[in-house]
Amino acid sequence: MQSQVVTSVLGTIGNTPVVKLNRVVPNDCADVFVKLEFFNPTGSYKDRMAKSMIEEAERRGDLKPGMTVVEATGGSTGSSLALVCAVKGYEFLVMTSDAFALEKRRTIAAFGAILDITPSPSGKVTPDLIPTMMSRAAKVANEDRFYYTEQFQNLDALIGYEDIGHELVTQFPAGIDVFCGAVGTAGMAMGVARVLKAQLPHTRVVVLEPGSAPLVTEGKTGAHGVEGIGVGFLPPHLEQSLYDEARAIDEDAARAMARRLAKEEGLLVGTSTGLNVVAAIQLAKELGPGKTIVTVAVDTGLKYLNGSLFADG
Repeated sequence: MQSQVVTSVLGTIGNTPVVKLNRVVPNDCADVFVKLEFFNPTGSYKDRMAKSMIEEAERRGDLKPGMTVVEATGGSTGSSLALVCAVKGYEFLVMTSDAFALEKRRTIAAFGAILDITPSPSGKVTPDLIPTMMSRAAKVANEDRFYYTEQFQNLDALIGYEDIGHELVTQFPAGIDVFCGAVGTAGMAMGVARVLKAQLPHTRVVVLEPGSAPLVTEGKTGAHGVEGIGVGFLPPHLEQSLYDEARAIDEDAARAMARRLAKEEGLLVGTSTGLNVVAAIQLAKELGPGKTIVTVAVDTGLKYLNGSLFADG
């Protein structure tokens, strides 16, 4: 974690701690560790990619003072970009939906961004929802005064996520047997995998998705309620050469695990983190004692207190 004095809040992004899980992992399993990305300023690892996308665009001259940043996002990326834009003085226009947590939309607005809401009649992330939001963003971004960060295509995002990999290499000098993580844009999983495959080549990388929308594992789309992942199309960042296996994880099990993590480990996290930990424990059972499984706590559960995640448990 950061301990030095920094010149802006952007200097507090990254260098997050790792914690071992103790009570939710059964006996006779591998050790399971979680990198606590909710220590980032907006409570999400998306701060890393927001900073790298904006700063790389500035470095190239694609983003200049006076321009407006545009993105289509379910919330966490929007909060992160809104933070970065607030610090750097850019206006920010967000294409989002009422399918995503109210807390996230309020956070985006608190940072001064403008929200364009695409309704979701079912309240779920349907296969066409995010493509519709992306289409709206692309249409607006045709004007010269806008810069579309386009998170699903933007390789600058991986630069920020690679730092998670570099930090893990330092935090686990004896190595990591398996790293697993859920995919939305797939930027985090692929950014980390780039580093681990280069520096710890024996490490297995397992990508995860909701069982109700098993596009990577089975080629099927579907509606689900896990914000930030299972976007309804194969994410362009996802490279088969960088992961060893894909698994679909039951959404109800992920929600139950998120509640257990709060009650038994003191970790208040969202459903995607619960999904990550369910998969990590599966792997820990398969590998057995003496092995090391690592995943990430994607974001803070404070973003989901108005929803049903903690209300029905």
